[in-house]
Amino acid sequence: MIFPISAAFYGYRPAAWLRVTGADAAGFLQGQFTNDLRLAAAGSAVYGLWLDQKGKVLADSFIGKGPGAEEFWVGSVASPGAEIRRRLEDYIIADDVIVEDASSEWSGVALLGEGTGGWLAGVPRAGIAFRGRRSSEENWEWIFPSSAAAGVSAELAGARELETVELERRRILAGIPSVPADIGPRDLPNEGGLDADAISYTKGCYLGQEVMARLKSKGRIRRRLRRVSGRGPAPAVPAALWQGETMVGELRSAVSDEGKSGFVGLALLSVSSLRPETPLSLSAHGAAIAACEDART
Repeated sequence: MIFPISAAFYGYRPAAWLRVTGADAAGFLQGQFTNDLRLAAAGSAVYGLWLDQKGKVLADSFIGKGPGAEEFWVGSVASPGAEIRRRLEDYIIADDVIVEDASSEWSGVALLGEGTGGWLAGVPRAGIAFRGRRSSEENWEWIFPSSAAAGVSAELAGARELETVELERRRILAGIPSVPADIGPRDLPNEGGLDADAISYTKGCYLGQEVMARLKSKGRIRRRLRRVSGRGPAPAVPAALWQGETMVGELRSAVSDEGKSGFVGLALLSVSSLRPETPLSLSAHGAAIAACEDART
């Protein structure tokens, strides 16, 4: 099956690809992960988060079922494997659970564009494929043993390969947070809108679940991740953002805007302090460098 002519790919090595096995693996992961692992279909994966006791985001990952009856794969495109492994092993007490870091032995490609899912499903393929979080368009992650990399490259020969800056631009324009860059250990999932896709409110207990339940029932978040755009080169991040003498948030991601002399980014901004029509600056009473594009409240 020919790769869709309008689609593109991006090759990478996962930041985390952990093999979790043992008689208690399924129950243990279900009791720690924010999403419901029962939603994972065969050969796919479920997206969710790893929180601390206060509901702050330590890492994100996809979890998929391995070929063995008691085998799972825990993978992330941006959250470090060492962080996720530490988070898991800190809560293994009397559980029959083994966590192994296989990140160096696996590779990945992100596939973006209409028809990429059909192409993936066209023939049996090594590894595991699942819907990604790279763009507003159809996009998939395909993770496979590094030993199969040459074959994958041959299958994608002639297809358009994305550069890192273009991939990042697509993510930012879609308003998709990267963990931990945009939403991390100081932040709540809801501040980045991650509660919509990564949190289950019906699966039962997991670390941080009580905080999530309170926020859903009566909580109000104080900050929200919003898309911003500005003039000139993309600032180094993270960078404090100001309106007049008030610091209203922090620019977390930024990349040059294609075809324009400016940048687009994601910023975590105060819900109460932000004046949506007032430009943002990098210092108190500084020159205006950006405007808030996303005016959600």
